[in-house]
Amino acid sequence: MLLRYAITLTFCLLLSATAFTQTKLLRFPDIHGDRVVFSYGGDLWSASASGGTAVRLTAHPGVETFPKYSPDGRWVAFTGQYDGDEQVYVMPAGGGEPRQLTFYPSRGPLAPRWGYDNQVYGWTKDGRIFFRSLRDSWSLPIARLYTVSPEGGPVEPLPMPEAGSGDFSPDGGKMVYSPQSRDFRPEKRYGGGQANRLYIYDIATADAKLISDNPRANRDAMWIGNSIYYTSDKDGKFNLYSYENANGRTTQVTRNRDWDIRWPSSDNQGKIVWERDGELEVFDVAAKRANKLSISVPNDGVNRRKRQVSVANLVSSYGLSPKGERAVFAARGDIFTAPIERGAVRNLTNSSGAHDKLPAWSPDGRTIAYISDQTGEEEVWVVPHDGSGPATQITTGLKAQKYAPFWSEDSKKLVFSDKNARLFVVDVATKQTQQIANAANGLIFNYSWSPKGNYVAYTRQTENGLSSVFIWSAAENKSYRVTPEMFGAGNAAWDPSGDYLYFISQREFAPQISQSEFNFATNRMAHIYSLALRKDVKHPFPFQDDEVTIAAERPAPQGTPSPAASPAAKPKAIDFDGIEGRAVKVPLPADNYNGLSANRGNLIYVVTPPFYYGRQAESQPSLRIFSMKDRRETTLLSPGFGYALSADGTKLMSTSTGGSYNLLDANPQGERSRKSVSATGLVTEVDPVAEWNQIFNEAWRRYRDWFYVENMHGFDWERIREDYRKWLPHVAHRADLNYIIAEMSSELTVQHAYIDGGDMSLPPRIAVALAGARFEADKASGRYKIAKIFGGHNEEDIYRSPLTEVGVDARVGDYVLAVNGVEVKTDRDVYAYFRGKANGAVTLTLNSTPSMQGARQVTFRPITNESDLIYLNWIEANRKRVSEMTGGRVGYIHIPDMGAAGIREFIKWYYPQLDKEGLVVDVRANGGGNVSRMLIERLRRRMLGVNFRRGDDDGSTWPDAVFRGPMVALLNENSASDGDIFPYMFREAGLGPLIGKRSWGGVVGITNRGNLIDGGVVNVPEFALANTKGEYIIEGYGVDPDIEVDNDPRSVIAGRDPQLERGVQEVMKKLTSPVKLPARPADPNRNKN
Repeated sequence: MLLRYAITLTFCLLLSATAFTQTKLLRFPDIHGDRVVFSYGGDLWSASASGGTAVRLTAHPGVETFPKYSPDGRWVAFTGQYDGDEQVYVMPAGGGEPRQLTFYPSRGPLAPRWGYDNQVYGWTKDGRIFFRSLRDSWSLPIARLYTVSPEGGPVEPLPMPEAGSGDFSPDGGKMVYSPQSRDFRPEKRYGGGQANRLYIYDIATADAKLISDNPRANRDAMWIGNSIYYTSDKDGKFNLYSYENANGRTTQVTRNRDWDIRWPSSDNQGKIVWERDGELEVFDVAAKRANKLSISVPNDGVNRRKRQVSVANLVSSYGLSPKGERAVFAARGDIFTAPIERGAVRNLTNSSGAHDKLPAWSPDGRTIAYISDQTGEEEVWVVPHDGSGPATQITTGLKAQKYAPFWSEDSKKLVFSDKNARLFVVDVATKQTQQIANAANGLIFNYSWSPKGNYVAYTRQTENGLSSVFIWSAAENKSYRVTPEMFGAGNAAWDPSGDYLYFISQREFAPQISQSEFNFATNRMAHIYSLALRKDVKHPFPFQDDEVTIAAERPAPQGTPSPAASPAAKPKAIDFDGIEGRAVKVPLPADNYNGLSANRGNLIYVVTPPFYYGRQAESQPSLRIFSMKDRRETTLLSPGFGYALSADGTKLMSTSTGGSYNLLDANPQGERSRKSVSATGLVTEVDPVAEWNQIFNEAWRRYRDWFYVENMHGFDWERIREDYRKWLPHVAHRADLNYIIAEMSSELTVQHAYIDGGDMSLPPRIAVALAGARFEADKASGRYKIAKIFGGHNEEDIYRSPLTEVGVDARVGDYVLAVNGVEVKTDRDVYAYFRGKANGAVTLTLNSTPSMQGARQVTFRPITNESDLIYLNWIEANRKRVSEMTGGRVGYIHIPDMGAAGIREFIKWYYPQLDKEGLVVDVRANGGGNVSRMLIERLRRRMLGVNFRRGDDDGSTWPDAVFRGPMVALLNENSASDGDIFPYMFREAGLGPLIGKRSWGGVVGITNRGNLIDGGVVNVPEFALANTKGEYIIEGYGVDPDIEVDNDPRSVIAGRDPQLERGVQEVMKKLTSPVKLPARPADPNRNKN
């Protein structure tokens, strides 16, 4: 009996310990009375404010987050993704059916650094819910606060023109808030121009008082009594501070040195709850003491369960068996082989805990080589093609990201490269690895074995920035450059006979001429060349001459000779003497060639269209084949985006539209043999927990391998990994993993530390029809009216304003009585009536009165995003304002980013204003990119002469497209990345003063070094910018203006733009002596004998 009691007691204690195991990654908490509410694993939970077992409030595939108790504690407002996009909901505090309150389509899904649209922040004193939204913004950093009734109905903006988080004073007459909305950015210890500042805004007077004065972030403000509490990392970690309204004194309240305080929220009575080290703590304001809550979340772990998933849409690379009977795929970190027509799909690696990629089938058909990080580092592995045996690790100890292995013809050796620009050969049997080449700049790529395996051709960048083709000789263990250093070359392919090496080289210099200015751009520069590997090799394309051929007479055979054994062909040695001069152009026109390979008698390649920045290409990429004998090119597949050639050269597999795969004979008649290859059988069992651990480790390695300085900014990167690894067992949703990786990478104190995407399993988004208009509620009638119609440039699709198109009779002031026949009332958000109607015409019933009598029906073609129209109307207003202020003398141009949109807007608006006497160049809220150098080059162009012609007394500049007058540049806190670089270089080029506020401060550029196992992306800062003195610049600080001007809320609400006004003033000062062209010279008299 005692034994039974002891066993029972022990069992109960074990159950108790399990039930109350502390759960981490409890996010976005709020508190009311003795209850806390928070988000975990994408769902909402509540628990006692003393700790204990949590109670589930929501369960849905989408993410529910930012729960906020109503002042009476009866309701919880939150942001949810029930229909795929983020909207504001409200539900009973104890659980129940959520009610959707907002319906305007949210922006997104957004990258983690931008957080969530329609982010709930709390409740107003009169019981409305206030939230942050991007609905009236054209740029992601610019948001505003809005309110909505918990019963539904119209959404109303708060008066501050730009706002992130905030909280109301006890009487509701003031609000403490930050104009910046950057709370999700992974930038610890950030001190750039975008660092959150806190203001107290008086709703009645529109006065705004700055209360934070340190250069780092000040955020998460909470108003309790006469004090304002907020967090700042001014001492290195986010701690709690208080600001006393009575005397303006700021006091540090907590002094944590290990983990940041994240997302604090107050009951406005004296209790604050926050997350720290993934756990919740409740802070008592009066006692100045924090109590850590031990909370266990009895999550059912649905997102952690193993599941069977199709991975056909996550194929990262593919290949063929030696004769093309089966295909090999790398998809979601596994290596598969699949039949072309009949047979079973085989998963050869089947490991969620490893990222297996870049498979290559051996020429003898027995083995598949690939790259795997199964050991924690990427190494070369091989596995039997039929899965009949375990995989074998071939390389060891090469700590770096690796690139595709390539087999020798005898299937005994592999060549591969790594991110450190090293090229290796490994013997598969002995596992002996030899480094055969390295590059000082760039990477080594496009490597391949010669037919007999005694040479390796590869491409690497040389000192002049161009790429050249090299050949490594195994016999000499030496590399030779075989293409001239003055011309870029690469993509070498061996002729199966061993007589030629084919390659692509950029040697066509006939430029295109711009239509906007007399300047050139190069395109279709490449030719394909045949390189004779020995002096005795015949010309690959001899002169063709139709002559009569006569067969020579042969003596009759005397008996039957004994068959002699054929001697093994000796490898043909390459004669490197004078080899660069033995290149012959393949008789094809210059084009954009890629992916060159060769089989017997043919060259195979992809031709891509010219690259347009922000515009659809004029044609699709096409897979083509060139017959050496017939000297004729044939298109095998269009569109054709890439291909793999079988080892025997007889078959190829290509990708086409929609990720489809096609198998073709690798000859000019190959299109006739085309077979569709299905990837639908690529199904694997995903273990999310193992996969999340792998992703965490790979993200950490990416930073180790690619971060722009080897010292990792002086931080112990190994220790940082261990600090954050302990959170991994608590990951319950893919978004949790992104958060951990972002927090880890942000420890490096660098901008652009981005983690995006991944398998979120979000529900589909419902498309909402938009009219390019704003609606307001008429309380008297209970109807909505058209309050504003955005002007458009309807000839441009991106600036199409539906209600301004020809034949659409809609007017400001019209009542909207019905949408597609459904009566519209103000008890619902007006956009609820437009849900699901974006894919067809929408009919509005309109009238000048709130009555159906005399109403008319108007049908329009909707859009799904109004941000471009909002942007257009903003810049048009700015241009009009500048013109009115200067009598048309000064031009205005805004550059929204340094990518496709930025180039488009520059070309569109710069050249028509070259006749202006002065220019305001506005890069406020410029989102960055990589084209600032192109724009600076044009702006800094100087007049060196003047062209005159008969009848033209004004003349024109030489060179053309020169802006002669004074300029200024406007910048602000949201001028970011290449939008930082532009104003810096504007000043360096002496173009004019900078006016506004200090910029963001992030100029260490990024690139994607390959998707993560589930399609996610980690971007590592790789490319830093220094000045001409060799000093790193801008990063973490920003670019200071020459003249600091703040667009204070009162001015903006009054319709003013102080920064723009000051810019115009500075230009006008210089127009007291405007720059003019010299007068036309007197007609010369040459008749002087």
